[in-house]
Amino acid sequence: MHDGYGVYLGLDVGKEGHHAVGLGPDGKRLPDAPLPNTEARLRQLFDKLARHGTVLVVVDQPASIGALPIAVARASGHQVAYLPGLAMRRIADLHPGAAKTDARDAYVIADAARTLPHTLRRVDVGDEALAELEVLVGFDDDLAGEATRVSNRIRGLLTQIHPALERVLGPKVHHKALLELLSRCGGPAGLRKAGRRKLTSIAAVHAPRMGERLVEQIMTALDEQTVTVPGTAAAETILPRLADSLRDVLRQRDQVAGEVERMLDAHPLAPVLTSMPGIGVRTAALICLARRRCDVLHAMLRDKIPYQPHPTSPVPA
Repeated sequence: MHDGYGVYLGLDVGKEGHHAVGLGPDGKRLPDAPLPNTEARLRQLFDKLARHGTVLVVVDQPASIGALPIAVARASGHQVAYLPGLAMRRIADLHPGAAKTDARDAYVIADAARTLPHTLRRVDVGDEALAELEVLVGFDDDLAGEATRVSNRIRGLLTQIHPALERVLGPKVHHKALLELLSRCGGPAGLRKAGRRKLTSIAAVHAPRMGERLVEQIMTALDEQTVTVPGTAAAETILPRLADSLRDVLRQRDQVAGEVERMLDAHPLAPVLTSMPGIGVRTAALICLARRRCDVLHAMLRDKIPYQPHPTSPVPA
């Protein structure tokens, strides 16, 4: 993938913009300037460099802030690669100057592509699939955190106004039947007012086998407390909204799980991972993403170099 290129373009990528350094096969500098992170400016640069021959675009981060340059380069018909951070730091030590600047980093990337092609890594379809998977898993992490927050809020309110009821409902707070009961009836006063027959009919829709037992436990818990704790009236209005919110978050998690499963079906490691008992869709997705981190950890231990994160925004030159 490294022979016959007319331009080796190194991009030190950043959140707001990048720094681009292009080198010819003889090491002659072509562009050496800041580059805004927009499709129009990226295409303009790639098209201009294409006059010198085939362009190899190399970035220092293939995901996140490096995703747009890679996508535009591919759409423009150029090959792309990335220089891993550990390799880049070791190569940078061979270049004169100690100051870390965007321009220097971009030059190091371009020169490595020109003179040390074995240090580059392909940005292949598997990496793109992992990038898509990472977005979905990250969103699912956010949803999981929100589900935990809302669940804790529901349990906290129930503990405050009716501890006995919380002991029954709290451990089952994610169950569809329970959320439907809270959504339609509210807290202890609303549940008591609805009565056994109505509660059973509501619960049976989502819990045919445990519905009656759940309602029996609720009625028993309600009878354990006769006093009304201050704040109960407000909780009666808040609990249905919290239940609706939690139900919506859990529904979104189910949707994301379906999307992750479809994506994993196309991944070559999926059949191997999911063949192991106890490895579900979410776990398999996390393992696929963890594999990339394991590669980095292996390189760190092999080369005895501590991890040094890249800045998320450009470092002023």
